[in-house]
Amino acid sequence: MMPRGLFSAFDDIWILDGVRTPFVDYCGALGELSPTDLGIKVARAILERTGVPASDIGSVIAGNMAPGDFDQFFLPRHVALYAGVPMEVPALMVQRICGTGFELFRTAADHLAAGYADAALVVGTESMTRNPIASFAHRTGFKLGAPVDFRDYMWEALNDPAAKVSMIGTAENLARRYGIGRTEVDQFAERSFAGAVAAQADGFLGGEIVPVISEHFTLDGYETRGIRLPGKIGSVDKDTHPRLSPADVLAKLRTVFPGGVQTGGNSSALVDGAAAAVVARGAYVRGREAKPLARLLAGAVVGVPPEIMGIGPAPAIRLLLSRAGLSLDDIGRFEINEAQGAQIVAVERELGLDRERLNPNGGAIALGHPLAATGVRLTITVAREIARRGLRYGIASACIGGGQGIALLVENPQ
Repeated sequence: MMPRGLFSAFDDIWILDGVRTPFVDYCGALGELSPTDLGIKVARAILERTGVPASDIGSVIAGNMAPGDFDQFFLPRHVALYAGVPMEVPALMVQRICGTGFELFRTAADHLAAGYADAALVVGTESMTRNPIASFAHRTGFKLGAPVDFRDYMWEALNDPAAKVSMIGTAENLARRYGIGRTEVDQFAERSFAGAVAAQADGFLGGEIVPVISEHFTLDGYETRGIRLPGKIGSVDKDTHPRLSPADVLAKLRTVFPGGVQTGGNSSALVDGAAAAVVARGAYVRGREAKPLARLLAGAVVGVPPEIMGIGPAPAIRLLLSRAGLSLDDIGRFEINEAQGAQIVAVERELGLDRERLNPNGGAIALGHPLAATGVRLTITVAREIARRGLRYGIASACIGGGQGIALLVENPQ
């Protein structure tokens, strides 16, 4: 029986290139910055890198989960305008929680296939630091003696009230279901950190990073925006979370739940960051004699039970491969988001995936998971990895809170 879900095959759609900011630890050097300004930064950078004139962009699609300031409603539009995209070009906000960055590519491909545009700008941006302390209960005032109900937006958002489970709890459910122990989870985390440290040292990760500096973003006739780094920091040019983390050191950390396997060391890191790409129709690419990074072949989205949401990449990848007429053996590299260590090990086990093809340059345990930016980062990374290894196909994928999975298939144009 054919797996259920949404499948899209894309005809002659190309990713010209992609960039990202460094992913910087929560409350670090990017913590004071609006996600809008981080988005503007990468939008400008990718247009410069690809040489695509902002005037050629016909659609702007941005993603951002948690509001980092009071003007979040305007984020896609401000990213577009301050990147120099023509006033007449509309902008759209897309949200699929941890799958948002992938959904940006799917939506861009749909816009291009429909003939709305020849080239689209996609931007995922997230400030985990600036998640607000919020109240939804006091619009009508504060009643005498009633509790003052302000809560940590990010912490509360980790709980799924339908299944009465936290996102960490869903990973613990998978650990029990698949018989995954603490040692195995810590060993996977050790590998993630080691891969990221090596990829920093050999320059691979640096190839997708644009340094963040203090600068102004001007727009004729409108207010000036910009980035101001704190203190005496002149530039932020590399990811801050990767460090060698041996399993025996990780084993000393306390688990989130008694008797569980998940800790702060083997779960995705809290970081701030943004990523962007230009996606274009084949006619536009050939007309510019451009050398694209990858061909975007297909995408798939599925639903899974909320209490085991982390398994989502497995059925999404199965649907993607089934409809694309490919097998796991055809795929040279997989970039699957490491939301939690037990979650990624469960996906690996469910698919029977060869670990050597999975996240060779580290994953979110080492690099971090800025929600809306993650899918863009993973897609760029897998495209760059198959290009440098001379492999044909790559898949980027993630689980999604609430019980979904998403995956994209890309092809090396060489």
